[in-house]
Amino acid sequence: MNVKKACGMLGLAMRAGKVASGEFATEKAVKEYKAYLVIVASDASENTQKKFRNMCQYYKVPYLVFETKEELGSIIGKEYRASLAVCDKNFAEVIREHLS
Repeated sequence: MNVKKACGMLGLAMRAGKVASGEFATEKAVKEYKAYLVIVASDASENTQKKFRNMCQYYKVPYLVFETKEELGSIIGKEYRASLAVCDKNFAEVIREHLS
């Protein structure tokens, strides 16, 4: 597990415009079949985690719980974020490899 490289790839994906961040944008990306990976903050509410876990299971999108809201936000250069979706297949695969 290489968290540092995964964070770097996540930041790169954000700069490339391939990340949807925030609950509404993440949900929209999943429901429009644009998301290849969903990441939810470990300190997000249980309701939020359950919502995305069930949604990702239904739409068959990989799902990870990673870092805190503040750390997740800072990785992508934003305020705190409870959830985000990676909307590029290659970025999603590399990030999953580094976090598994």
